[in-house]
Amino acid sequence: MSRWIDRLPLGTAVLFAVFLTVMLGTYLIVKPAAPPAELEGVLRPEFKLLQPFNLVDHNNVAFNLDNLKNKWSFIFFGYTSCPDVCPTTLRTLNIVDGHLKSAHGELPTNTQMVFVSVDPERDTTDKLNAYVSFFNDEFVGATSGKQDIDALSNQFGAGYMLEPESSPGNYIVAHTSAIFLVDPFGRLVATFSQPHYPEVISSQYLQIRDYFING
Repeated sequence: MSRWIDRLPLGTAVLFAVFLTVMLGTYLIVKPAAPPAELEGVLRPEFKLLQPFNLVDHNNVAFNLDNLKNKWSFIFFGYTSCPDVCPTTLRTLNIVDGHLKSAHGELPTNTQMVFVSVDPERDTTDKLNAYVSFFNDEFVGATSGKQDIDALSNQFGAGYMLEPESSPGNYIVAHTSAIFLVDPFGRLVATFSQPHYPEVISSQYLQIRDYFING
């Protein structure tokens, strides 16, 4: 007995085969194999596809969802006047950067570190430029008005709140301390919670890349 697909016109059979291939590829992208135990609590149970957003980077150039496509992006939300968590985290990311360069000879071209300021009133483009460059001149700083910042931070669950001024222009911003990882498809796939150990983050990141490529 001939199979039903053999009775289809050649063109229809080819299109059907292409459809099955695309569907299989989509499934593998959306639902890879079960992650290794070391990544439990780091990889999100469901990957979240980010929606469009509009920021401006530290060079006063538009920074949007397209800037995250085809790259692995470490994203941290904070502000330049932060007294402790932000400088500590950016130093951590700089060490992670160094570990990856040691492992590959240079930072993989599809990896970037992004610092998003949630304090646009004080964090001008020039101030943001000087701040991220102090830690690593390859880091990306980005910000915008509150509405645009919220359009992105809400997608990560990265809350923040401006506390009352202690004096004119002086205030603390309470904010999420996690480092987020976005994959080259623009999906939020992992969260690195505190405490942040550079060696652990570097190792887990390489495991995540391998998991997506070979999983």
